[in-house]
Order: sequence, then structure tokens, then C-alpha cells
Amino acid sequence: MIRARESKSAPVGVVTKVLHILETLHEAPSGLQLKDVASQTGINKSTAYRFLAHLEHEGYVFRDASGGYAIGVRLARLASGMSYQTTLCKLSRPILQQLWRATGETVNLAVLDGREVLYLDVMESSHTFRLVSQVGIRRPVYCTALGKVMLAYIPDEEQQYFFTGLKFERFTSQTVKGIQPLRKEFAVVRQRGYSIDNEEAYLGSRCIGAPIFESSGKIAAALSVSGPTTRVTREKVPAFAALAKNAAMTISKSLGYSAVEKALEAKVGS
Repeated sequence: MIRARESKSAPVGVVTKVLHILETLHEAPSGLQLKDVASQTGINKSTAYRFLAHLEHEGYVFRDASGGYAIGVRLARLASGMSYQTTLCKLSRPILQQLWRATGETVNLAVLDGREVLYLDVMESSHTFRLVSQVGIRRPVYCTALGKVMLAYIPDEEQQYFFTGLKFERFTSQTVKGIQPLRKEFAVVRQRGYSIDNEEAYLGSRCIGAPIFESSGKIAAALSVSGPTTRVTREKVPAFAALAKNAAMTISKSLGYSAVEKALEAKVGS
């Protein structure tokens, strides 16, 4: 009887400790080192490490470049959208910085918000002549590389939401004129894995967008590299696109996405 009572109470104790860890991390959005988690929760360091390692594996917490633990995307997704966006930015920042250093151009991170593209993070080029974006700015989905690459990976039946009542404002002579040309471009985007804004939003600018997926395989966000056409030339597009796709896939994997698993699922389902 005593053993039975202990076996029933033990899981409760474990759950209490795990919840205590998560609550402690929630109160420290910038992250905590293992020793701080242990001291603030009163949990033995080795036990705290074991719990944190399991939570990290499941995507409920993640470790940043300094080794600090913070609330992960999977858990943040269960909370408010703002918490998710904050976590996405923190998780993506080191990867965006690498892309920024590799290209020397402005790097952006964005999500779909309603029928618009919402910029979550912007790292401006160090060049004097550069494209300028701002965190929190909203732009159309149909003439931005970010918007087009996210729409391209949304199921056709869900795309109709974005097209309903959409007015194709002409920002330049290159801006797409309607839904059908846009749908044709989506097929190309999915085939090559990236989108291009060739002076469609602003004359003299070129932008390359790459998709970021969540664990379920659905589109979660997108990143882009943008700059003046004098530097982001057509000849440089393949190289920049490869860098952008690699960065986007690294972030996708951090969100729990597995391209291999999704490919196998698609093959089995076909």
C-alpha cells in the first residue's frame, strides 16, 4: 500500500517541479543559466538539468548561444501570439545575424498578420545606400518577397482568404497585376524554394524571400535579404537565395520542422 501511494504521488511531484521551472523561465524572458534555474526553483542542479534537457528535446524550452534556457516556441505557441513572436525573434536572431554578415545586406523576419506582412525583426545593411525597413511595419503580401513566399506555401483553399477583396495597387511598373500571374509565380517559388521581389514594391530594389516552417509543416514565417539592384544583382541572386534558404531551414529545424520527415509523409501519402 505504501509503495502504491508513493508511485501515485511521485509523478505529481515531478509535474510540480517541471511547472515551477517553466514558471521561473516565464518570469525571465531573457533566459536563465542552469545554476540560476536550480537556485531560483530550489531543485537539485542535476535534476533541473534532466528536466530542462527533456523540455528542450520536446521544444518547450530552448538554449541560446550563451547556454541560457528560455521558453521555447512550442510552449509559447500555446500562449498569446505576442509571446510566440517574441520567442521566434529571439530564436532567429543569431541565424539572422549570420545571414546579415554573409550578405552585407538588410535582413528581415516577418509573419502574416491578417492580409498583410508584419515585420518582426530588421537588421539593416551597414552600407550608406541601403533599403530601410522598420519593426512593426506592415506591407502588402502580393508585391513583397516575404509575402509571396509565405502565400506560396499556404494551401490553395486558404489562399482565397488573402485574395478576397484584395486590390492590386501598382507601386511600380513591375508590380504584379492580378491573382492569376501571382498563382503562376507561386508554382515557381515552391519549385526553387524562394521568392523574388524584382522592383515590385520599390524601383531600384531587389529582395529574396525564404520560407520558415513550424513542426507541423505549415508556414510559420519568412526571412528575406534585400538591397539595391546595383548590389543585389541578378547574378548574385542564386548565391543569396542559397544563403537565405539555409538560414530559413535552420530556423525551421529550431521550430521542430523536419524536411526529411515531411518528404517521407508526402511520399507515403501519394
